[in-house]
Amino acid sequence: QVHLVESGGGLVQAGGSLRLSCTASGRALNEYSMGWFRQAPGKEREFVASISWSDDTLYADFVKGRFTISRHNAQNTVFLQMNSLKPEDTAVYYCTRGEYYGTPSPSGGDYWGQGTQVTVSS
Repeated sequence: QVHLVESGGGLVQAGGSLRLSCTASGRALNEYSMGWFRQAPGKEREFVASISWSDDTLYADFVKGRFTISRHNAQNTVFLQMNSLKPEDTAVYYCTRGEYYGTPSPSGGDYWGQGTQVTVSS
């Protein structure tokens, strides 16, 4: 089994920054693609960013140039650096484990964390 735990969310003013972390237990992440998704109240969960086992990345258009996904395999952790935050970025952010030796993808994986709340004030 894989247990994913997100952290780093909080309240920030527009234009500010946050760094989210997703740490796994039960299995190593280094051979899997990983992704970040988000869900705002009343909206469907949407793709944010993904990173492959070999550190290739893919971003949704609405975060490109503002967010950066990275991984630290020795810590079994994936990060999402969020800069220039906007009120419309307010959502619960989730991480997911993708395919074994997978490429970055907007598709969700088989394992999900419980999410961390990001709130951006205007």
